[in-house]
Amino acid sequence: MTSFLLALSIALILSYGVFTWHYFANWRGLACWPRKPRLEHSLLGVLLLLQAIAVLMPLTQGPLLSLGVGRALSVMVWIMLLIYWTCSFFYRVEGLQLFMMPLAMAALGFALLFPGQHVVQDLSNPAFVLHILVSLFAYSLFAIGALIAILMLFLEKALHDKRASPLVKQLPPLLSLEKMMFQVIGVGFLLLTVSLLTGVVFSEEVLGHAAALTHKTVFAVVSWLLFGGLLIGRKLQGWRGRVAIRWTLAGFLSLALAYIGSKVVIELILQRS
Repeated sequence: MTSFLLALSIALILSYGVFTWHYFANWRGLACWPRKPRLEHSLLGVLLLLQAIAVLMPLTQGPLLSLGVGRALSVMVWIMLLIYWTCSFFYRVEGLQLFMMPLAMAALGFALLFPGQHVVQDLSNPAFVLHILVSLFAYSLFAIGALIAILMLFLEKALHDKRASPLVKQLPPLLSLEKMMFQVIGVGFLLLTVSLLTGVVFSEEVLGHAAALTHKTVFAVVSWLLFGGLLIGRKLQGWRGRVAIRWTLAGFLSLALAYIGSKVVIELILQRS
């Protein structure tokens, strides 16, 4: 990594740290500066442009793509932030920033310490590149869905305990959060379906062998079944509330074990590229 990218990554970590402090201080009623959503939204847009340079430039090594565990995580979190920033034009997404800002800090820091060594070599095939992009967007959407599910748990408990904290007053209604969660999961499920199908198609063409029943494949299919079952249960049985939250978190945990878990074990523990 060049000194410019290193300095840019550190500056972004510090900037997201300021955002984190600002949001948490306002939530706790200790902030020196009041919330200014329009200004915050504009500043986050600038950070996203700079973050695109910091996370996307290290991925290319000539004709190769370096997608190690740290870099993959940083790209996924950047996509999550981009989706969050875009959705904030159309939806009330208050509360998610309490997760997104610390997550951005952690992902950038992790990418600096553990970039990983996984190199994908066949970028001459546009369809294979599309498979990678679809997979990253699917994982990012499901991660946002999981964060919304956690936020729903917090809001549900606060309403049950009749606690009117500053954060609870700012959050969207519980039904709005639930609707947003299912919309995110619906799009993510379609992308995950495309990712699994294209993964089978391109396995033999790109890797030289047919798709194997690996740890990654098994957990990815289990995640697909869980999210598919959740959407069917929502359609036929009207699943909502705690039931929907449990299925969402279980599906995301399975997906995290499929991709992030396998990369951490292979690249960081077993030290294989």
